[in-house]
Amino acid sequence: MAASLEQDIEEIRVLLKEREHASGDLEMALKRARRRLPRRVYRQGRKLAAAMPLIEHPRLRLTLDEKPLRGAAREVRAHLEQIDLADRRRGLWLSILGSIGFSLLTVIALLVVVLRWRGLV
Repeated sequence: MAASLEQDIEEIRVLLKEREHASGDLEMALKRARRRLPRRVYRQGRKLAAAMPLIEHPRLRLTLDEKPLRGAAREVRAHLEQIDLADRRRGLWLSILGSIGFSLLTVIALLVVVLRWRGLV
């Protein structure tokens, strides 16, 4: 029962480490990846992190409602599995190249404006 829920949470922690580069226990990994996660996924992850101490305790484990926790684990896992690391890297490089290109165009435009203003062009 709860052992498989523990496995789900451990799998989510490993996915956070691989896909979001957020290490540590589940709560710390969620804090580190907070801005890169959608709000709903982050909230579901927080539910799982809050349930971890109860899952580890033998008597308190019985007080948990497992169905919503399994749904939360499923939703977080689905989001983390959809992350494409290659696409994220490609987007980062395109963003850097785009900002460099915009900066170069701005400098060239300002240079032309100054030369025109001085009457050299």
